Amino acid sequence: MRLDDYNGFCASLPATTHVVQWGGAHVWKVGGKVFAIGGWNDGGELFVTFKCSEMAYDVLKDQPGCRPAPYLASRGMKWIQRQTSQSMDDAALKDYLRESHRLVVLKLTRQTRKQLGLAQTG
Repeated sequence: MRLDDYNGFCASLPATTHVVQWGGAHVWKVGGKVFAIGGWNDGGELFVTFKCSEMAYDVLKDQPGCRPAPYLASRGMKWIQRQTSQSMDDAALKDYLRESHRLVVLKLTRQTRKQLGLAQTG
């Protein structure tokens, strides 16, 4: 996946905002809460970090090309970083990004979901 593809997909999800922060990472949020982070490895390849369910985390953390997200996973949060497409193609990554968005929306207050037009989500 290229950066343009990543940003375009995240932009297509409901009520998202984009900011470049943390040393140039492309961070996507919903309701002010992060659901995806795009950055680069030492070779200049895009890697994507996303929130996932506990079950998905347990499966993905040991897959080639994936790892527990630095900083986030070390604090007990279930975040995975896809570094290569070795075991997760772009279609699967989009599914995980969609699920990450959904998981973050579920944690927003009812009032915030309503303000964002996401009251029916969940």
